[in-house]
Amino acid sequence: MPGPSIAASDLIRLGSRTVVWGISAIVGVLALTAVLLFLNLPDAGAFNDRVERVFVENADLTSQAEIKLLEILAQSGTAFSETLVSYRIVIFVLLVFATGLLVTSLVVIVLLVTLNRRLAMVEKQGLQVSALVIDRATNAVAINDMEFKLTPAAVETLAVLAEARIDDEVLTGAAIEAMISGRSAADCDEAAGATRIKRLRDTLGNQLISEVLIKNIARQGYTLAIDSKVISLR
Repeated sequence: MPGPSIAASDLIRLGSRTVVWGISAIVGVLALTAVLLFLNLPDAGAFNDRVERVFVENADLTSQAEIKLLEILAQSGTAFSETLVSYRIVIFVLLVFATGLLVTSLVVIVLLVTLNRRLAMVEKQGLQVSALVIDRATNAVAINDMEFKLTPAAVETLAVLAEARIDDEVLTGAAIEAMISGRSAADCDEAAGATRIKRLRDTLGNQLISEVLIKNIARQGYTLAIDSKVISLR
C-alpha cells in the first residue's frame, strides 16, 4: 500500500490555523502575565506608611530601646522599598524577554505565511521545477529529485528548449527542427518541430504521470499515489 500523503491544501490550512493559534496564544500569555504581575505587585510605600503610623501613634515612646526599635523599623521600610525596586527591574527584564519572544513569533508567522504562498503556487502549478538536469551522454533528464530515461531525439528536443529558455527565447517548430537537424529554418517544416514536441510530451509526460500519480506496486497492481480524501467523482 502507498504511504500516507498530505495535499498542499492541507498544509496551507494547517499553516493558517497555526498562525491564528500562535497569535492568540502570544496575546493571551502576555496579557495574563501582565495582569498577574500588576495585581500582585505590592505598593512600594506601604511599609513606610505603616512605620510612619507607628511613629505618630506612639509619640510617647522616649526610651533609648524604643527609639532604636523605631529606627530599625524605618530602616526596614527603606530596605523593603529598595527590594521592590529590584522587583521592578526583574519585571522589566521579563517584559523585555516577552517582547523578544513576540518578535520571534512574528518572524515565524511571516515565514509561515510565505510558506503558505509557496504551497499555494505549487498546488496551482501542479509541479514546480526547482532543478532540471539534462544528460546527453546517458539520454536522461532529472527533474527535481526524479530521473527519467528519454530517447536521444527527445533529449535533443528538450536540450534545445532549455537553451532557448536560458536565452529567454521562444522557438517555432521550424526553428526547433533546424537547430536539431542543422539545416536552415527556411528548409524545415513547422510540423516536423511540432512532432518532436509531441513525442517529447508523450515520452516525458507518461513517465511523470507514472512517477507522481500512478504507482505500480510489485506483485499487487496499480494505485493512485494521492490521498483518497482529495478525490471527487462527478
